Formats: sequence, structure tokens, C-alpha cells
Amino acid sequence: MSLGQHLVELRRRLGVIGISILVAAVAGWFLADVVWAELSDPVLEIAQERNRNAEINYTSVTEAFDTKIAIALVLGIVMSAPVWLYQVWAFFVPALLRQEKRYALGFLTASIPLFFAGVAMGWWIMPNVVTLLTSFAPEDSATLLTAKVYLDFSLKFVLAIGVGFVLPVFLVLLNFIGVLSAKTIITGWRWAIVIIALFTALATPAADVVSMIILAVPMVALYFVAAGIAWLHDRRIAAKARVWASENPAAAA
Repeated sequence: MSLGQHLVELRRRLGVIGISILVAAVAGWFLADVVWAELSDPVLEIAQERNRNAEINYTSVTEAFDTKIAIALVLGIVMSAPVWLYQVWAFFVPALLRQEKRYALGFLTASIPLFFAGVAMGWWIMPNVVTLLTSFAPEDSATLLTAKVYLDFSLKFVLAIGVGFVLPVFLVLLNFIGVLSAKTIITGWRWAIVIIALFTALATPAADVVSMIILAVPMVALYFVAAGIAWLHDRRIAAKARVWASENPAAAA
């Protein structure tokens, strides 16, 4: 296709992505109150269980509306992920070889459930994180959180875990396209554990060792699963190369 045709195709797919996010965000608007209630629950529990003044405050006239819009938009992006990921994949497919198309489709298929699994893990851990962080305040103090800041913290935390769960898929993709060998992935396991530990330390409070371990264990397991898949792939490629070399000794020489 010409450059103009590529731009037309890009505009069309961006339009589909925009519409899918908008439609999902409309649905997210009706779910926003439920999601916000769940996100706010850890703060309310602090007030009930510890007999402390703990509240989420709106510091401007429009902050409540802005908060609901932000939740609806994030829900729209998350719920429409299969659509916009497919659109991105479909845009690049014509430029890929047949084998590369299979790899890209496998990446898309694996990324979506892993992302949602990471989001679910982050959602499950977040109440403990909020409770722990606020527990460092003196007992006679009040926990008064701004809605915008608290929402920003909660959403970034949950989405960061979702992205973290997808990263091992990139290792497999890089291996399949010949950029990264299984040996490199396996021998780098120590550095991988250090990086995962740093990531979980940033995503969770440094003092919350339990949440950090709960988050790090599946990520380390996914790393070794990715290494295993890469090792099987490299082994299969090496076997094919040996068969080809035995059948074509002159070319191999």
C-alpha cells in the first residue's frame, strides 16, 4: 500500500479504537460508583476498625465529577483492551511474514488474559497496601485523603501490576523473532529476580513484605515459564537446523 493508503487505514483503525473505548467508557460510567465504593472501602475500614477519622475529600466543585469521569475512562480502556489490541495487531499484520503473524497473534492471545490476571492481583492486594501505608500515621491523627490523589494512586497501582504480568510475554516474543536466546534468558535469572523485586518494591510499599512476596512469586514464575518456552523453541530450531545440515551437507559446509 502507498503512504496515503496506510494513513487512511491508520485513521480508520484509530476511529474504531476511539469508538470502542467510548462505548466501553459509557458502560464504565454506570459501574464507576461501584468501583469507587470498592476503592474507598479500605479508607472507610480504617475509620471503623481503628476508631480514627479517615475520609476521602473533594477539594473542588468539579472533583467528584472528574473522579467519576476518570474511573469511567480507565474502565473503558481496560474493558475495550481486546478490541484496541486487535486493531493494533491488524494494522501491522500486512507488513509481517506468515511466521511473524503467528507470533504476533500468539502474543496478543497471551497478553490479554495475563493483563487481566495482573489487574485482578493488584485489585486484591491494594486494600492491604492502603491499610499498611496509613498505619504509619500516629493514632491520634486523621487520615484525610484527596479524591483525585487517592484515585490516581489506586489506578496506577492496579494497572502497574497488570503491565508487569505482561512483560514475560515480551521475552518469548523476542526469543521467537531471534533477538533473545533462551540461554540469555536463563542465565539472566538473577538479574530478573532483582528487577522484579525492585518493581514490586515500587508497586507496593517497601515495608509491606507480604504483599511484595505475593506479587513477586507469580511474576518470577512467569519469567521461568517464559524461559522454558524459549528453551523449547530454541531446541526445536536447533533440531531443524541439524536435520537440514544432514540433508544438505554441501550447503552446510
